[in-house]
Amino acid sequence: MSTDDLPAPEAGLVLTHFLTVSDVARSRAFYTDVFGGQVVLAENPCIVKISNGWIIMNPGGGPTPDKPETVLRPPESTDVVSSFLNVRVADIAAFYDHARSKGAEFLTEPIDRKAEIRCYLRDPDGYLIEVGQATGMLKGVYADPPAGG
Repeated sequence: MSTDDLPAPEAGLVLTHFLTVSDVARSRAFYTDVFGGQVVLAENPCIVKISNGWIIMNPGGGPTPDKPETVLRPPESTDVVSSFLNVRVADIAAFYDHARSKGAEFLTEPIDRKAEIRCYLRDPDGYLIEVGQATGMLKGVYADPPAGG
């Protein structure tokens, strides 16, 4: 492992995404196989570098001195989501085919939403991941506003 691969900026900041997972090895394999990630640190915490970002994973646990009333655990339900990982790709058809060949299960095939083509999949713990390719937005065509908005 090179320390250059760690999410540790010399100046400014970098953005990472932390996931509480039920099985680190299973999640590590998912993010390396499906997204082509590079394992920077295998455990405690697991860090996988994907393109220009990092996914950090650890099992859940109880409060710690720096978060005294907070418990971490994987999602209990996939029906209600308050946040999700958003991945932008250059070629959604190629990514979709690659990910399916690695065992990824998508909610739908990629759908053209005017501003972008996008689809969703879930990781092994049920975290929702949006995968999108900018299309219309590059030409000033944007998505319709949400219904009732």
